[in-house]
Amino acid sequence: MTQQERLIYLVKGLVVEYTEKYKDEHIEIPNDEAEQFTLFRSLCNIRSAGFMPAEWMKIQDEYLTELAREKGIVTINDMEKRAPQIYLWQGDITRLSVDAIVNAANNQLLGCFAPNHRCIDNAIHTFAGIELRMACSRMIEYMDMPEKTGVARKTYGFNLPAKHVIHTVGPIIYDSLTDVEREQLASCYRSCLELANAYSLQSIAFCCISTGEFRFPNEDAAQIAIDTVRTYLKETNSKIQVVFNVFKDIDYDIYNKLLG
Repeated sequence: MTQQERLIYLVKGLVVEYTEKYKDEHIEIPNDEAEQFTLFRSLCNIRSAGFMPAEWMKIQDEYLTELAREKGIVTINDMEKRAPQIYLWQGDITRLSVDAIVNAANNQLLGCFAPNHRCIDNAIHTFAGIELRMACSRMIEYMDMPEKTGVARKTYGFNLPAKHVIHTVGPIIYDSLTDVEREQLASCYRSCLELANAYSLQSIAFCCISTGEFRFPNEDAAQIAIDTVRTYLKETNSKIQVVFNVFKDIDYDIYNKLLG
């Protein structure tokens, strides 16, 4: 099967599932491949955790694996080394071949259900495949929910180039920034590093936790991230390789300045 044939197959399966659940609704499958992918992503985003038929799962995995290859897989060797064990890279975190990428999760830990939302949680779940939401659902089954801020949890990366995803819930800023929220953000970084080291992971890529949708000021967030990582590496003598992954130019400029 070609990639477009795989995509059409996947979309048809999701449409059948959706219209069986919502019998009064009709979904027209577009002819344009980009629009087909938008529909595929939307239907994956909104569906609850659960299996699809085995053949659908197999083709989804083939499709997403090839899609990752087409987007271009990025390794540590492709990144700017800014200090011993510390790297800076700008781009799509779902392209990174590292032991773990960090997901800025919401406190339900099931991913973003908003169709085609531009948050990192949505992107990671989309390109990992529906297995990730299923794994998160199993993980939270025996947890006290909602998830606490500043804690880290690990799942596999499934169809991502990254082997694992570490999920952490950062603080949401509703008013002016407080010391409590600063410490909560620092806890996110520490908890992710501690969890990665507990599983002997050799590399971890951090997104800009709590910026964007959660409104943590970008420069404050970057300074906390860098200070926390540097302190952790110094105090623990950990050999883990740490990537600061940024997407926006404003964040690249901030990290570029702060890393020196």
